[in-house]
Amino acid sequence: MSNNARFAEIAALAGDPGRASMLNGLMDGRALTASELAQLAGVTAQTASSHLTRMTEAGLLAVEKQGRHRYHRLASPAVAQMIESIMRLAAPEITAKPVRTGPRDAALRAGRTCYDHLAGHLGVSMTDALIDAGHLDLGLDAGEVTDSGRALFDRAGIDIEAITVRRGRILCRPCLDWSERRPHLAGAIGAALCSHCFDNGWIRRIEGTRAVSVTPNGQRQLRETFGVNLS
Repeated sequence: MSNNARFAEIAALAGDPGRASMLNGLMDGRALTASELAQLAGVTAQTASSHLTRMTEAGLLAVEKQGRHRYHRLASPAVAQMIESIMRLAAPEITAKPVRTGPRDAALRAGRTCYDHLAGHLGVSMTDALIDAGHLDLGLDAGEVTDSGRALFDRAGIDIEAITVRRGRILCRPCLDWSERRPHLAGAIGAALCSHCFDNGWIRRIEGTRAVSVTPNGQRQLRETFGVNLS
C-alpha cells in the first residue's frame, strides 16, 4: 500500500463519527471492552465489532486478552498524538464573545489525561513551572530534562534512566494543548509524572470522563515539590 493510500485509510477510519467516539473514549489511557465502546459510540454490538476489527488491523488499536475478556486500547502514543492534534483542529475558534460551557467542559479544561500524560490547565501549569525553574527545555518538536531537572525528579522518586529504558520511547516532547493552546509535557517523563500523581493520590479521575481533579494534598505537594501554583 502506498503512503497516500495508507494516509487515506487512516483518515477514513478516524473520520467516522462512531469510530471517532471510540478513539476519543480511549484517550485516558484505559483499555475498554467492545460493549463499553459500543455504548460510548451509540452503536450496536455488531457495528462496534466491525469498527474495532478495522481499527486494530490498521494499527490504531491493540487488543489485550484476560481470560474470556478482550480489552481494546490505543496502539501507541503516536495514535494518541494524532487524535489530540485532530481534537485541537476541531476545537471551536476563540471568538470575542465568550462561550458558556457546562461543568464537564470546565473540568476537562482544568485538568485531564491526554493518553498517558497530563493536559489542560494542570498539565500546562506543571510544564511552565518546570521550564521557569530551569528543570526542562522544550523546543518545537523535542525537549530535554536539564541536570537540575534530573536531580528534582530523583528527589521526587522518579528515576529518569529507568523510565527511558523501560518505556523505550522519547524522554520528553511538547504536546500542544487543545484547550490551553500552549504545550504540555509528553513523552516518557510526562507519563511518569502522570503516574506519580495518581499513585500518590495527588490527583483522581472524575468518573465518566478524562478529567482529573487535584486533591488538597496534591495541591500542596505539587506546589512544594514542583513549584506548581494552580490558584
